[in-house]
Amino acid sequence: MEFSAHRILFAALSCLLCMGGEVRCDCTETNVQIEGGHYTLTKQLQRGSQLIYHCPEGSYPFPASSRLCQPNGEWKPRFKRFSPQRCRLVECPDPSVLEYGNVSPLQENYFVHNVTTYECYSGYSLRGSQARTCLPNGKWSGYTPICGSDSGDTCADPGVPAGASRTGNTFGIDDTVRYSCNGNLFLVGSSERVCQENGQWTGNEPGCYYKYTYDTSLEVSQKFGGAITNSLTSIQSVTPDDNQEARIISLNRSGILDIYIAVDISESITEKDFLDAKQAVMSLIRKIASFSVSPNYEIVFFSSQVYEVSNILDFLDGKAVQSDVMTKLENFKVGDRNTGTDLNLAFKTFLERMAIIRQQVGVDRFKQRRHALIVFTDGAYNMGGSPAPTVKKIKNMVYMNHTSDQEANSRDEFLDIYVFAIGTEILDSDLQPLATGLGGQHYFRMKYIKDLQETFNQIIDEEAVKGLCGLHKEFDTGNKRHRYPWSTFVSVQNEATFKNCLGSMVTPQFILTAAHCLPFGVLPEHVTIEIGEKIVKGVKNFTIHPKYNVNAKDPLVKEFYDYDVALIQLKDYIEISNVSRPICIPCTQETSDALQLSGETTCRQQEQLLLKTHLERLSFLSKRGITVNERDIHVKLGDNRYECIRHAVDAEGIETDNPTDAVTDNFLCSGGLNPYRDHIACKGDSGGAVFKNYEHRTIQLAVVSWGTQDVCNLNNGESVENSRDFHINLFRVVPFLKSILGNDDQNEYEPLHFLKK
Repeated sequence: MEFSAHRILFAALSCLLCMGGEVRCDCTETNVQIEGGHYTLTKQLQRGSQLIYHCPEGSYPFPASSRLCQPNGEWKPRFKRFSPQRCRLVECPDPSVLEYGNVSPLQENYFVHNVTTYECYSGYSLRGSQARTCLPNGKWSGYTPICGSDSGDTCADPGVPAGASRTGNTFGIDDTVRYSCNGNLFLVGSSERVCQENGQWTGNEPGCYYKYTYDTSLEVSQKFGGAITNSLTSIQSVTPDDNQEARIISLNRSGILDIYIAVDISESITEKDFLDAKQAVMSLIRKIASFSVSPNYEIVFFSSQVYEVSNILDFLDGKAVQSDVMTKLENFKVGDRNTGTDLNLAFKTFLERMAIIRQQVGVDRFKQRRHALIVFTDGAYNMGGSPAPTVKKIKNMVYMNHTSDQEANSRDEFLDIYVFAIGTEILDSDLQPLATGLGGQHYFRMKYIKDLQETFNQIIDEEAVKGLCGLHKEFDTGNKRHRYPWSTFVSVQNEATFKNCLGSMVTPQFILTAAHCLPFGVLPEHVTIEIGEKIVKGVKNFTIHPKYNVNAKDPLVKEFYDYDVALIQLKDYIEISNVSRPICIPCTQETSDALQLSGETTCRQQEQLLLKTHLERLSFLSKRGITVNERDIHVKLGDNRYECIRHAVDAEGIETDNPTDAVTDNFLCSGGLNPYRDHIACKGDSGGAVFKNYEHRTIQLAVVSWGTQDVCNLNNGESVENSRDFHINLFRVVPFLKSILGNDDQNEYEPLHFLKK
């Protein structure tokens, strides 16, 4: 302790002596501790380092949330002698602003986990939540309680949010209400709302925030959206019991969308925040790419200068595709960051790109483009000035310099600017005015940027595109049905047969599996389908490929599995959801859409894209008990094929020296150790999909049929040198699939659209 005290005194004297010179001093850890929490340092104790305080959920750092090490070796803000740093219990805004009703209990302060109830005076009815709880993020649960009456006004009473004051108590057409926040709260949302002729208020309900208040990932997933018409169409989701707005992104299949993304990597943003932001951006791009839309991307990271990851002009020239963007994002590293932050420079970059696009495509075509700007920052710029004038120029360009409010409003749907304010010290007053767009919330205060990855997967409204094949969630949700929503279990049982197989849902009424799973004598009533937790015993019919004949080459090949495919038709449609969704199959327009192939496409194009190498990595599912695991294989094509299939003659029941007697051109071959060790399918895996995830959609390429050896009890089901599996290539059985799934001469089910060639 004596040594530390002398060291601190020496450092302080050195700083006093060196002031005015070029030497700069480090800060010390004297008095930096926080009662009830802990702290982290972005650059140890060097100048420019940020001291960030952390508290348990439901509490916040007080009196400061962070401090910055100054060149003179002092922390800013300075420590207060009579106000030591501690974790304070979160408080929610005063809810006793309810008009025409009572709030219980009445308290001077409302802290985390406090519960309040609401009751209206006689003659008034309650809308919103009857009871609310103060949450750890400083907000009340539920929805603003409103005591309304049937006054005959055009618009309903918009209420008064907790902690707010409102002026304006008439709600006819063009009447205006204005909001402000009480005490040391600040307003997020619309400070002014106007009653429209359609009975709706403009803008969205405001909220009053403390500096420690933040938006949870669930709130963001419900509210983040906007008017990205055509490619990302804005819709309103109304909660049945409260009529409160919630905005979500819904995807459509056409239109031109330009997405501009800027990520702050200045010194005030930690390295972990940067990595989390990069992952979040990648997650958003993956999610959009999983649908049949192809936005153009401009992505920059910025500090005092801009680091461009993806130039949107390359998309205009046809030089870039979305996969290029992902590769560039994955490889981008921060390196040494320049000091300073120039948020305005990021917006200027976007403005310049938009001006070039307008010049190249012409004004008329530019008018049809939608623009979404997404910015991640704490807003602490110290270079380049305010970005507000640049944002105004962007608006003028998109709104076509309309002068009247009516003309400008007609183009509001073409521009959305989303601001994600992230950090310990957020400059809300600078950032909030930058956010713009029709309806919904465009400004968010996020405590942890890491939550955005799951948020971006939740914001997509899949209801509008639930018929699309191959959709799935790529991140770990804890439920494998989200990752393989098309997978099914097929059970067959009668007096002579008991079989367990796998299958895949290819439409809401059809399951694709192997023909040998449905042997002679099996009737529809003997078949049970399991999809997730749903057991389906209502099998209407099943059809085996007409050329399938297990005895066709007996005795040379005791069991011959060529054309080993079958389709099971269910009596009722399976409801499409996150856990029940069809997989894509070859040679359909639906798969061309999933592969983002434009124009009139062919089967050959799909096959060349999906099986383009002589060693193609694919996957299948293997079930052990109640556990389902994804297995990796490499199918051998072209020059590699014969070496793979020649081991078929080693299988039990095959008496020929010619492997093509057992393995026709209709099979894909996998297994062995060279050049990679594959997994081998086990009993019960037959009929399952052999699939490939391409651009975040799942395409089934084959059906698991048969194998040469059972090695499931060895090496976790991994192949030995001469073990091989053979899978029916779906590209070779398209006429059979089309005859049933593409049959448009019936009214029982909606057919798939098979390609002409």
